[in-house]
Amino acid sequence: MGKLKTLASQTAIYGLSSMLGRLFYYLLVPLHTRVFETGQYGVITELYAYAAFLMIVLTYGMETGYFRFAESEKNKNKVYTTSLIALFSTSLLFVLTVFIFAQPIANWVKYPDHKEYIIWFGIIMAADAFTAIPFAKLRQQNKAWKFAFYKLAGIIINIIANLFFLVYCPWIAKADPHSVFAGIYNPEIGVGYVFIANLIASLFTIILLIPEIFNIRFSFDKILLKKMLWYSLPLLIAGLAGMVNETIDRILLKRLLPDSYDVMDQVGIYGANYKVAMLMTLFVQMFRYAAEPFFFSQAKEKDAKKMYARIMKYFVIFCLLIFLGVMQYIDIVKYFIDIKFHSGLKIVPIILLANMFLGIIINLSIWYKLTNLTKYGACLAIFGAVITILLNILLIPLDHQYFGGYMGAAWATFFCYLAMMIVSYFWGKKHYKIDYDLKNISIYIIIAVVLFLVSDYLHTSNFWMNFAFGSMVMIIFGLFIVAREKLILLFIKDKTKKPAE
Repeated sequence: MGKLKTLASQTAIYGLSSMLGRLFYYLLVPLHTRVFETGQYGVITELYAYAAFLMIVLTYGMETGYFRFAESEKNKNKVYTTSLIALFSTSLLFVLTVFIFAQPIANWVKYPDHKEYIIWFGIIMAADAFTAIPFAKLRQQNKAWKFAFYKLAGIIINIIANLFFLVYCPWIAKADPHSVFAGIYNPEIGVGYVFIANLIASLFTIILLIPEIFNIRFSFDKILLKKMLWYSLPLLIAGLAGMVNETIDRILLKRLLPDSYDVMDQVGIYGANYKVAMLMTLFVQMFRYAAEPFFFSQAKEKDAKKMYARIMKYFVIFCLLIFLGVMQYIDIVKYFIDIKFHSGLKIVPIILLANMFLGIIINLSIWYKLTNLTKYGACLAIFGAVITILLNILLIPLDHQYFGGYMGAAWATFFCYLAMMIVSYFWGKKHYKIDYDLKNISIYIIIAVVLFLVSDYLHTSNFWMNFAFGSMVMIIFGLFIVAREKLILLFIKDKTKKPAE
């Protein structure tokens, strides 16, 4: 139980940076959806989808590779500096390439008049990729508080820059046109200020991390790098395929929606409502930060598999509480985005459950990471990517209220992660069998979904009735979990006592 507490405490600390950071970013969602029209917000949604792909390419699995070899190699510093030098070199090469080919890239993504977007994103991606290893080192050394501080500092700078460019500057330009700040503000830049704010934050984060980066003796080992690349290459493939599952829908919407739609409006509505479901993604992310190094460090313990199984069950329980919490109080949660985006709220429960499946996949992935069978992770992600692309191509063009357009994109995400979860579980049974409590996990999921469907069916136009009924649903589910878990614990204790009698 003590080890579970260690994981929980580290998850809480990593969650501090992730939770507060995402909470602050949540504050940007209502800002962006009110400052920009749906089509303009679609630009933000699409370009950050491309950025997600670039981040996978530029880090090429070196984070996980670093965790693995920092545990197995005697000279941990050499592992760190070799990884850092490799990422610095590739990031620098990427920036130079972006500067040379900015206009052709802008033409390809259909923003020919804004090659500056490409340059800004190129620098942002290179900076973030370079800092991945210093942040990984902090996680590997269990310096969760430092990790949280650096992450939060960069996020806060991003928030301040957004508020400065999107709120203060327009206000001062009207109130005092001769002000210095009014002079540097150009309303034609529009959504570009979101990218400029991100750029400022990314560069600021590098400056903060300078003591962590240079407070070490540098050495570079080509043989070690080859080993790390060989280990990480399947993770790069898996990461790219995984990112297809997470973000390709926002890119394909622009290219597959029928001409009868206002395409960028649809992309913007989908992207904004995807953010409403981000509470689940947030929890999955902060869990992954703590769980990945924890799983590796505990792999040699005798009770490791039992621990992994218990972690899985409690993880699912918490995800279901988030799912029900968001949906029972959707009348409140929906105001994180402007009312002009509310037509897309119907994707929220689908995306919440899809992201829970993603979290389960992360738990299951320990079987191929601990056994060095990372090629299976790549195959699994490719399998999911194929499903995602096929379903998006099939569903997005449909003119159907519940399965076409961005609803089709949402269902594609749901069925992709569901299929990946099932396949990963059965593969894992063959190579690193863990006795997960499937019975109780299944019961909890079924009960939560049934409660949601009942409450959704009984949903009214009366806010207070919905609030009261939603609270009752949360209490019922919470009491059910507590009562059942107590019965399970009593059964286990009784079972362990019998042989001694």
